[in-house]
Amino acid sequence: MSAPDSAARPGPRIAVILPCFNEAGAIATVIADCRAALPQATVHVFDNHSTDDTAAIARAHGARVTQVALRGKGNVVRRMFADVEADVYVMVDGDATYDVSHAAQMVERLVHENLDMVVGARFDDGRNPQTYRPGHRLGNTLLTSAVGALFGGHFKDMLSGYRVFSRRYVKSFPAAAHGFETETELTVHALELRMPYVELPVPYLARPEGTQSKLSTFRDGRRILGTILRLFVSERPLAFFTVVAGLLALLSVILAVPLMIDYLHTGLVPRLPTALLSVGVMLSAMLAQASGAILHTVTLGRQEAKRLIYLSIPAPFFSVHAEDTAR
Repeated sequence: MSAPDSAARPGPRIAVILPCFNEAGAIATVIADCRAALPQATVHVFDNHSTDDTAAIARAHGARVTQVALRGKGNVVRRMFADVEADVYVMVDGDATYDVSHAAQMVERLVHENLDMVVGARFDDGRNPQTYRPGHRLGNTLLTSAVGALFGGHFKDMLSGYRVFSRRYVKSFPAAAHGFETETELTVHALELRMPYVELPVPYLARPEGTQSKLSTFRDGRRILGTILRLFVSERPLAFFTVVAGLLALLSVILAVPLMIDYLHTGLVPRLPTALLSVGVMLSAMLAQASGAILHTVTLGRQEAKRLIYLSIPAPFFSVHAEDTAR
C-alpha cells in the first residue's frame, strides 16, 4: 500500500486560548478572526468571572468556555495551561487589539524551527493615537530593558499578550503571578531555561468602540516592577545578595574609617557604639553573601527540575514528524 499523501497527514493539535474579562463587545470578533486564521484549531475562552455577556457570546460562537473565579490574568493563565491539552498553544487577549491574521505564520515558525515561544511584538498601526499610548510604550521599554539586563535576552516587547507556545513550554511553566505581571513570568521562564524563541512584529489595533481597557500604567507598572524584583531574588539569589553584601560592606567601611583614623592618632576608640555597629554591619554583609551562595544552590536544583520536566515533553517538530514516521 502506498504511503498516504503528506497533505492528508494530521498536523499538530492547535489550541487558541483567550483570557477574557468583560469583553462582550470584542469576543465574537476575536473568535471569528481566530477561526479564519487557524480553522483547524480549537478555540477556548477562559472567562475571568465577567459581569457582562462575554461567556454567553463566546458559547454562541462555538468556543469552549471555562469560568475562572479567581480574578487576575495570572490566575487565568494558570488555568489555561493546566486544563488545555494541545501541541501548540496560541494565546491572545480577547479585546480585539491584536491582529490574529499572523497566527498561522507564528505557528509555522514555532513548529518548523522547533521553537518554544513566538512573541507578537507590537507596533502602533497609526490609526488612533490612543491605541498604544506613549506612557505604556515608555513603561514597556523600561521594563523590557530591566529584564534584559537582569536575565539576558533581547526582547523588544516583553509585555505582549499575543504569544504562541510549545507544549513543553506550557507544561513546564510554574505560574505564580496573579495579574498582568504574568507576561513578565512568561518571558523570564523562557530565558531561565534558555528556550529558543523569536519575536515577530504585529500591529497593535485600537479597541472596538464600546469596550474599555483594563490596563493602568502606574498600577500595573508597579506590580510588574515588583514581579521583576521577586524573580531577581528567586532566580538570581547569588547576584542579588552579592549586591546587598557589597552595600553593607561599604556602609561598614564608611563607619569604620573615622574610627580607625582616631585609633591611629590616639590609640583609643572613642565611639564604641559606632565600632560595634560597624562590626555588626560587616557580619550582616558576610551573612548576606553566605545566604546568596546557599540559595543559589537551591535555585540550581529548581531550575534542573524544571529543565527535566521540559525535556520530558516532545517538541512540536518532533511530534509532527513522529506521526509521519509511524505512518
